[in-house]
Amino acid sequence: MKKWNIAVIPGDGIGPEVVSEGIKVLQAVSELNPAFAFDCAYFPWGCEYYAKHGKMMDDHGMEQLRAHDAIYLGAVGYPGVPDHISLWGLLLKIRKEFDQYVNIRPIRLLSGAPCPLRDAAKEDIDMLFIRENSEGEYAGAGDWLFRGKPEEVVLQTGVFSRKGTERIIRYAYETARSLNKLLTSVSKGNALNYSMVFWDQVFEEVGKEYPDVKTYSYLVDAASMFMIKQPQRFEVVVTSNLFGDILTDLGAAISGGLGLAAGANLNPDRRYPSMFEPIHGSAPDIAGRGIANPLAAIWSVSQMLDFFGYPDWAEAVLRAIEQVLTDRDTLTPDLGGTAATAEVGDRVVAALTGLVRRHELKPVQ
Repeated sequence: MKKWNIAVIPGDGIGPEVVSEGIKVLQAVSELNPAFAFDCAYFPWGCEYYAKHGKMMDDHGMEQLRAHDAIYLGAVGYPGVPDHISLWGLLLKIRKEFDQYVNIRPIRLLSGAPCPLRDAAKEDIDMLFIRENSEGEYAGAGDWLFRGKPEEVVLQTGVFSRKGTERIIRYAYETARSLNKLLTSVSKGNALNYSMVFWDQVFEEVGKEYPDVKTYSYLVDAASMFMIKQPQRFEVVVTSNLFGDILTDLGAAISGGLGLAAGANLNPDRRYPSMFEPIHGSAPDIAGRGIANPLAAIWSVSQMLDFFGYPDWAEAVLRAIEQVLTDRDTLTPDLGGTAATAEVGDRVVAALTGLVRRHELKPVQ
């Protein structure tokens, strides 16, 4: 039996509620396939931890996480703790110190998911966003000068290194090649005359090594428009940290909402653990009510399974989610239902089990 060690950080707000359902599905996969298992260690870090200890995680937290194969994160942020503290003290700290420079966000319209676009079909919305995750506009470089004075000025510096830009673009080319799909770069070279001109140049340079990969390049404003009017233009997309953050939320809006939005933070070299998370935030307004949508957290489990080398099981989890969405008898209020969070998790497990019993999915030895 292969045993995978998972560091679980339930986090804040609805994080513990949705993570619980993701773990439920992960354990169900293990029970359905005894060839591998998951050992979960829980870490109580987040804003509540900050309120007690003045820090978002233990001083030796990174060393503790390093011993695991993956990290499963619920949510970060809660009223009373400034966002820049909660973000930089936990989520971004992990991303940066573990060199999780690839952020993967699937924008895929599942059967049964609501879509606000009038004429969009399921096959029109199937994008894989590859977002640079370690530098760019979120590098944390800058300064705040002359605070409180008339001449006050702030500097927020985007950092685009040759290494960082080239490796994310190369990862995107490799992904597009392996999937035999179109690769689109999104930048803003007409206005950002250093960083984005450099990005475009590197995209073109690396592309010479991949003559078989068809490419397009769009300015970010044009890309935003096309995502709404012609989403079928996009298959694999590579973009910077900030643009990726914004565009993937737009992508979530057209593919079912944030309750169906999952994200993976990968260290492709596997020198450090990668991290998997729903991207919807801590939603403090509904925390503790048992009505949070766990499907994004469960989709994150699918991403984790794929990263571990079990693509069939990853796809099976998505098929189970689709069955829940199409049956429509067990959905949380954000999707028009009345079900509780735990009921949705149970329903996904039942759908997954049904796939195996109907021999639509065979255990992998």
